[in-house]
Amino acid sequence: MSDSILELTARLTKFRDDRDWRQFHSLKDLIQSVSIESGELLELTQWKDTQAVEDATLDPDFRTRLSEEVADVFIYLLLISERAGIDIIEEAHRKIDKNDAKYPVDKAKGNAKKYTEL
Repeated sequence: MSDSILELTARLTKFRDDRDWRQFHSLKDLIQSVSIESGELLELTQWKDTQAVEDATLDPDFRTRLSEEVADVFIYLLLISERAGIDIIEEAHRKIDKNDAKYPVDKAKGNAKKYTEL
């Protein structure tokens, strides 16, 4: 990946601002939009079993649709972070650290139990 998160966010906000779209990007609307785009991502798996979804990644058309939906979700997460003043990289590290404490390897390895059940 060639762009840093900051460079990508700057490109994204320039795209937005050149079109005077910030007025439509309230925090509420951005949060709703990430959910809508997540639904479109989820729709790619509808009526398919687990293996069919895995196998679909070999289909170029599916990969294109998957890539576009992932990008849409990511773009809205960047816009939410920019609007709310969140350092998305710092917060992702913080969340991984928190999960590391909640799911110690010796208790969590190989199972999908919630941390409260370990």
